[in-house]
Amino acid sequence: MEQLDFFTVPSPCVGICQVNNRGYCKGCYRSRDERFNWQVMTSDQKRQVIRLCKKRYLRILRRAKGSSIEVQQVDDNPQQSLF
Repeated sequence: MEQLDFFTVPSPCVGICQVNNRGYCKGCYRSRDERFNWQVMTSDQKRQVIRLCKKRYLRILRRAKGSSIEVQQVDDNPQQSLF
């Protein structure tokens, strides 16, 4: 059975459109391709990109604070805020 999408997945863009040294946006942590192709992605693809962005954010946060920080599990619910 196919699940119907009643709501669109909002863009994670926060208006900080600068790229870090790895090529990811400093505001939303999407790659160039992910940003440019957002409008043509399916809802499942958008949710997957948001999951990847969360992982990138947590990885950068751990690096900034050192490996001693413990990060709690982040929900995969796309209706909640990005972080």
